Amino acid sequence: MSELLTIGLTEVEWSALTVSLKVSLLCAFLSLPFAVFAGWLLARKEFKAKAVVEAFLHVPMVMPPVTTGYLLLLMFGTNGLLGSWLETLGIRIAFSFEAAVLASIIVSFPLAVRAVKQAVEMVDKRLEDAAEILGASRWRIFFAVTVPLAFPGILSGFLLSFTRSLGEFGATITFAGNIFGETRTIPLALFSAMQTPGKESEAFRLMLLSVAISFVAMLASELVNRRYKKELY
Repeated sequence: MSELLTIGLTEVEWSALTVSLKVSLLCAFLSLPFAVFAGWLLARKEFKAKAVVEAFLHVPMVMPPVTTGYLLLLMFGTNGLLGSWLETLGIRIAFSFEAAVLASIIVSFPLAVRAVKQAVEMVDKRLEDAAEILGASRWRIFFAVTVPLAFPGILSGFLLSFTRSLGEFGATITFAGNIFGETRTIPLALFSAMQTPGKESEAFRLMLLSVAISFVAMLASELVNRRYKKELY
């Protein structure tokens, strides 16, 4: 048991931690603007086939992650629909760091959209209407009224995207592989350690890392939300 409590991290563990943080942060930052727009659109606009669009955006949330990874492989693999064309341009996505980020974005995007959508729906539309009557443009209303009032939900969407990406396994291993230093995130490194005899200490530390990062992210979200609500009200 004392071996499991060793504090120092190995090169493999540091690599998994670094790759995980890079992938998760890039996923959260890249998907946030699109999640904010999609969440606002679903909350404020009515249009034909809205139910179809909403269902399409949320499919990755309920679909098996391995299925998502396989679909991405069919699209962006060497012989995929888009992958073969990208290959002619010298761009290869599958089994790369970019593939890990893309897989995480696809899988975590619905969570961010739902969080933003719910936050925008809670914003009193009469405030937006009042700003419009006073002559504010739609863009100014969006950035000066809607976004500040929906900020807790937007932050929640960002952190949900981050933490979901941090725990992503199925789509990543299928589409990006388990490449040391490039696509081997904490979940993949944990899986590899669990499959190797004598790696119990490494698996335990990786598990602790995953739990600790997720806890800190959610705690930060809660603290920021509370402080923001106090300043707002």
